[in-house]
Amino acid sequence: MRWVAALAAAALLGACTSDPAPRPDPPLPSASNPPPAETSAPAAPATRPLVLAVNARRPPIQVPAAVARWVTEGRVDDWEQLGQPPGPLRVTDRTTRLRHLPMDTVAVVVADAMGPAVRAIEVDGVDPLRDPDDYPIQVTGPAHPPVTTLTVVGDLMLGRGVAGRHPLRPMAGRLAGADITVGNLESTMARLGPPTQDPVTDSFFAAPAVRADLRDAGFDVLGLANNHLGDFGERSLVRTVDLVRAGGFAAFGAGRDLTAAREPVILERHGISFAFTGFNAIGETPEAAPGHPGALSVSMPPRTGPLDEAELQRVLRDVRRLSRRVDVVIVMPHWGTQYVHRPEPVQEAVARRLVAAGADLVVGGHPHVVQGAAQVGDALVVQSLGNFVFDMDFRAETMEGLMLEATFWGDRLVAADFAPYRLGADFAPRPVPRAESDSILDPFWEFSDLAAVRQSRR
Repeated sequence: MRWVAALAAAALLGACTSDPAPRPDPPLPSASNPPPAETSAPAAPATRPLVLAVNARRPPIQVPAAVARWVTEGRVDDWEQLGQPPGPLRVTDRTTRLRHLPMDTVAVVVADAMGPAVRAIEVDGVDPLRDPDDYPIQVTGPAHPPVTTLTVVGDLMLGRGVAGRHPLRPMAGRLAGADITVGNLESTMARLGPPTQDPVTDSFFAAPAVRADLRDAGFDVLGLANNHLGDFGERSLVRTVDLVRAGGFAAFGAGRDLTAAREPVILERHGISFAFTGFNAIGETPEAAPGHPGALSVSMPPRTGPLDEAELQRVLRDVRRLSRRVDVVIVMPHWGTQYVHRPEPVQEAVARRLVAAGADLVVGGHPHVVQGAAQVGDALVVQSLGNFVFDMDFRAETMEGLMLEATFWGDRLVAADFAPYRLGADFAPRPVPRAESDSILDPFWEFSDLAAVRQSRR
């Protein structure tokens, strides 16, 4: 806390100097004594938030500014003083980037040190990373980079038992509040051929009218690389891609041929470019090939294995090219085993190779339940967020999940919050208080490692 105290002392010294002796009035201006030229006031120095950081596993914490200042002054030593269950609290000042914090520690850091392995305490209801200019505790420093918020949700299935229920409305305001909102659309919007899976239980069709619900909820990007886009044949697949784009959404992961399926989505927000790509490792939807519609695919366990190295290398080459072209690369694989919280070892191995190729964020889907997350270098890997909208009411764990709310400063991920929700009888997700979310968060944290794993990119 030495440098915090020094800043405070300097400010106090400036405030306590005695008034100077009075000066005589200046002479009136005249031709021989023109008035001085007007000068603009000096610009205020740029500042950055001074953040109170805790381990990411701790629940969200809000404190008044006065309490936050007590923390920076070393006057807080029990969690009860921060409105949490009582227990010893240790305060430390760290100047390096935070990759892990003990559960008993609050770190006082300049905002640049933050990352997805830690959580910022809100002060006077303000998040220092999402709303840095409104945050009440600042230190002198260079102006912060542009702030971009990204929300990623899990599997969206708007047909079958969900049809006609408008399940996105309860979360629409929160979803639309992000600069970019993305999800995996797990159905077709056309039935131009016979069902390719069980016509009653496993061939998913959602009417094109669901595009209005998706627009109203603020979705910008839809991933199509999954095992249900092909449920009514290749013509329906191509028609669905066209309908999604005609509805005003950017789409990636599938198309009328391999070139189209490999085409990424690139969006710019606040001068920062974000690229999205994804692949299907589950099968069932045809693999895109030269001259043949389908999803961008990588064969791998447990459904389509063994790992097809040539197909993976194709995706890795795309990621490398994107990393040289844009600021942030996001990959959304469709992989893993259904209804299982533990990810397959191959998921973790492929995720590390995606990060090594240049991915900044990897978010998987298909298991229909939450799986863990890991920090790999400065990148974040999330194996599965679970279902966001689905009619799988035969299991409790398929009716709940996590919404990833990420914050980027420039091209760097500085925060990742996992917001729990449950689906109601109408299959609509609604937020769950942290005190009631153990069934969602416990398996997530059990299989998570947010202490950074160092890795070089190649």
